[in-house]
Amino acid sequence: MRDTAAPAQFDRVIRLRKTELIGGLVAEGSLDEAGEAGFRQLARQLGAVFHYQYFEELERLREVYFHFDPEIDSRASDAAADLEAAYRSLRDEVIRILTEANFVEIAHDEMMQAFAEHARVRVKLKAPVGDYRDVRMFRRGHHTETIEAPVWFGLRKRKLDVVVYDDVVLMVATWPGNVTRSEARRLARSHGGGQKIRSGAVLFKYFRHVARGDLEALFPNVRVVMSLFDQLALGVPALVGGVPILIKLASTLTVLFVVAGFYLGLSGTLRDNDTEQALAALSGLFALCSFMLRQWGNFHRQSLIHQKQLTDNVYYRNVNNNSGIFSYLIGEAEDQDWKEALLSYYGLLTASAPLTREALEARVEELLARRFGVSADFATEAALARLKGLDLIRECGDLLSVLPLPDALSRLDKEWQEFFAMQGRDGGGLQGRR
Repeated sequence: MRDTAAPAQFDRVIRLRKTELIGGLVAEGSLDEAGEAGFRQLARQLGAVFHYQYFEELERLREVYFHFDPEIDSRASDAAADLEAAYRSLRDEVIRILTEANFVEIAHDEMMQAFAEHARVRVKLKAPVGDYRDVRMFRRGHHTETIEAPVWFGLRKRKLDVVVYDDVVLMVATWPGNVTRSEARRLARSHGGGQKIRSGAVLFKYFRHVARGDLEALFPNVRVVMSLFDQLALGVPALVGGVPILIKLASTLTVLFVVAGFYLGLSGTLRDNDTEQALAALSGLFALCSFMLRQWGNFHRQSLIHQKQLTDNVYYRNVNNNSGIFSYLIGEAEDQDWKEALLSYYGLLTASAPLTREALEARVEELLARRFGVSADFATEAALARLKGLDLIRECGDLLSVLPLPDALSRLDKEWQEFFAMQGRDGGGLQGRR
């Protein structure tokens, strides 16, 4: 048994600590002593600039999410002038931040294909995907793990290779409060009594190390349903044990009604053995009720076993929710952005001649693989855009080069001073970064 749909491409994420990256680049030996000190200073200043810019994004993201936070009562928050425009702004902003953090959106077809698979959660689930306004999933990083899956009704186990996503972010938007009454009733019925998230809210959930076949288990209001095997395992014994009791009762129920009628004054005659047969009928009814209660208990016991399996495999993989994930995502976007920009600057700084975009990408990917053992699909365009925005890069046709370290440090110092000068002029911070 093998998962054949594993992603074939490298991930864009660069899983290196900042100190590890700086130390590894300096250890390359391409810089002299003064150059190493300047490069370390450039890395610190570049990080400070990015941190300031991303702090503005965090504040803006929290502000636009305020109207959709499910943990805040809609009556306690001021309604946005245009909720539809506010929702589009939130959606676009989150997708942009996730992209900068090197997340990839899981396509709808890939999501539906994953729903048909099973990995750690070996139960049948039903996720109400169509009952939400919008459902999006994003993943970052993946690897393959070998797990043991039960076969032959749990009597044996077989090894199964599954694709595991390192990070998964789920975005679920509920219908706003202006849906029609019939639609609201339909949604309530589909969720077994109503959505647990308020109308118009947007739910964010962040998970770690989720098998692709378990993506369906991440949805809110997901329900565990009985498989055909479970239905047969509970239904066949119920028929085998219940039918003989019903047949035996069929001949004594009439006597039971006669005796009941006699004591209620509805019938005036009673034979000698009618009371004994009525007691036997009552005993049969008691046995039937006991059997039905036992089967009902078995059904709920099996449901609880499935629910526990679902909880054990999902609960401990959830690391953050709603507004709490914004700080993490902003931090990850800032971290990845800084690494890409620093690697691009170093690649151009230490090159013997200006490079094309393709040559720079190949150079950085080779450096990551050789020095750090990291295989990544390097995001050259995003990194060059950041360096160009800071005026650290020079273009001559298709060839690229960077400012020398002293000039680059002066430029970053000027950029840092302009932040506070701008804040003093307009009474606020940056108005966002594009």
